[in-house]
Amino acid sequence: MTRDRSTEEDQTDIKARRARGEFVRGVSGFRHGIGDPDVPPEPGRYHLFVALNCPWCHRVTLARNVLGLQDAISMDVAFPNRTGEDDPEGLNLWEFAPHRMASLTGATLPECTAETGTGQGLRLARQVYQREGSDEQSVPILYDKLAQRIVSNESAEIIRMLDRHAEALGSTLPAGARVQLVPADDALHTEIQSLNDLIYSTINNGAYKAGFSSDQAVYAQAFAAYFETLEALEMRLSDGRPFLTGSEFTEADLRLFPTLYRHDPVYYVRMKLNGARILDYPHLWRWLCRVHALPGIAAAGSLIHCRQGYFGRSWNGVIPLGPLKPVPYPEAYAHPELAGPSGD
Repeated sequence: MTRDRSTEEDQTDIKARRARGEFVRGVSGFRHGIGDPDVPPEPGRYHLFVALNCPWCHRVTLARNVLGLQDAISMDVAFPNRTGEDDPEGLNLWEFAPHRMASLTGATLPECTAETGTGQGLRLARQVYQREGSDEQSVPILYDKLAQRIVSNESAEIIRMLDRHAEALGSTLPAGARVQLVPADDALHTEIQSLNDLIYSTINNGAYKAGFSSDQAVYAQAFAAYFETLEALEMRLSDGRPFLTGSEFTEADLRLFPTLYRHDPVYYVRMKLNGARILDYPHLWRWLCRVHALPGIAAAGSLIHCRQGYFGRSWNGVIPLGPLKPVPYPEAYAHPELAGPSGD
């Protein structure tokens, strides 16, 4: 399978860059592909390990839902806060712990599950990797239940696999009713890839560059690039097109959505991206509402998990309760009119 380089960050001088305060994302180590000779597309064979607060996982759960693969690909959901200092296995590990209480709600989170993909009832995502001699610990993980091994932990490539093999994997949606995330048209494919490159570097990863930088200049650069891209996307949508490349929802829309979904209620504060809300961009806001209303989209994520996960890892663990005006989130995404009358 060909690697998607658009999702990989330059690893040059990674230690020195991190020492200077720059957030540098590592490269995923498992890059097999459904469709390879020993990884055939079969219904019921594959499993996902995800965390709903993670935007990279959100890409994958979105693809699973819009492609009609909920019944064909099973899934386990980790608790949004990772392990603490008192955990015998260590700090900052993804845990499958449906019994854990969310401080935001004072209750367990119904989406969280025990680990069922390996059949071993493992507690930590890291233990899935350890079974294969790896020290990685990230999610998402696409797992082959029959071969008992990890297929991939690169979200961009998992999306492409699910899209390419949706029918063979057991989609419940007929081909005519199922989105095609990457259409066969060469020109459209090139346009999607160009948007993916921009969105990844300045928006998806750019939010982390801003929020997790410990250097003011690095933060300022990421902040500026993030909002410059929002302005460019706002202009792109100003011609009345419903989606980024035109009339159809594609992979470019799917990859932009997780970050913008988090921006107003989470990233505006947590990632220090307080230059503007998405609500302040009328065309982007209506696009966000339009995508959120598509079948399967709303069920693929959770702002409760996002708030719990992001703010639960902040210095004091206190989770903001807003925004509440003009409408609480995610209920706000049902109100495209909040951005004002459409001029489309």
